[in-house]
Amino acid sequence: MKKILFVIITVLSFTITTAQGCSDAGICSINNGFVPNEKEQKNTIEIGTVFGAGEADVTYISPYISYSRKLNERFSWSSRVTFSSADGSFGTRAAFGDAFLIGNYTFVAKNNTQWSALAGWKIPFTSANLKINGYSLPLDYQSSLGTFDLFLGTNLNYKNWNFNAAVQIPVFNNNKNSYFSAFSGTNDFPSTNLFERKSDALLRATYSIKTSNKKFIFKPNILFIYHLGEDTFENTFGKRETIIGSDGLTVNGNLITAYAINNTNSIELSLASPFVIRDSRPDGLTRSFVLGLQYQHSF
Repeated sequence: MKKILFVIITVLSFTITTAQGCSDAGICSINNGFVPNEKEQKNTIEIGTVFGAGEADVTYISPYISYSRKLNERFSWSSRVTFSSADGSFGTRAAFGDAFLIGNYTFVAKNNTQWSALAGWKIPFTSANLKINGYSLPLDYQSSLGTFDLFLGTNLNYKNWNFNAAVQIPVFNNNKNSYFSAFSGTNDFPSTNLFERKSDALLRATYSIKTSNKKFIFKPNILFIYHLGEDTFENTFGKRETIIGSDGLTVNGNLITAYAINNTNSIELSLASPFVIRDSRPDGLTRSFVLGLQYQHSF
C-alpha cells in the first residue's frame, strides 16, 4: 500500500507543478485497442466523459461511448464515438467529434510476454469549421480536426508492464477551417485557415499495481508523442505558410485508477497532464490537465 501511495503522490505532484499543455489528435485515445481482452465476456460497452482546460480560457467537456467485441482468442475490434463542448471568450460550441474503429490481433503468449498489433481509422463528423454567430472559430473550439486518419501500432505485455507504439497518419484532409488571428481581435490563437496537420508517433509505458483483493488497479503511465513535421495554413494571399515550432515532442504523465465493482462492471478515473510541450500548438489540442471518468460493462 505504501508503494501505491508513493506512486499516486508522485504523479499528482508532477501534474500540479508542470501543467502547461499537451497535444493529442486521437492517438492517445486508442489505448484500449492495444490491450488484449482477457475477460470471459465477449462484449464491452464503455460510457465516459473527459474534462479539460485548454489555451486561454477555453474549457472542455467531452463525453464518448465505446463498444468492443472479442471475435475469438486472437481477433477483437473496438469502436468509439466522441462529442465535445468547448466554452470560452468566443462563446460555447458543441458538436460530435470523431468515430474510431480499431482492429486488434493478439499473438500467442510466451514466457510472460505477449505481443499484439492493431490497425484502424479515425473518421471526422465535421470539417473543423464550426462557427458562432457566423464568426470563424480557432481549432481550440472545434470538435474535430476534419481529417481521416490511419492508425498502425504494436503492443508488448510483460508481467506488470505494458509498452505500446503507434503512428497516426492523416490520409485525407477535409479541414475547411477559416480562422485568421488578425481578424479576431485576439492573439491567443494562431491562424489555421485550411489547416494541414502532420503525422504523430507515440510511445507509451504503463505499470499496473493491483491491491491484494484485486478490486483496485493503479496504472501510472508516461506517453511520448512526437509530431513529425511542421503544420501549415493558407494565408490571406492564398499561399501555404508553415507554422514554426509546431513539430516536436510532447511528454504526458497519466495516472489511471480502476475499481472492479464485480466481474462485469467497473469504473475508472484518469488524471493526465504534460511535462514537455511543443513550442507552437495550432491544432487546438492543448490541455493543461485532463480528468476522465468512465463506466464499463461487459457481457
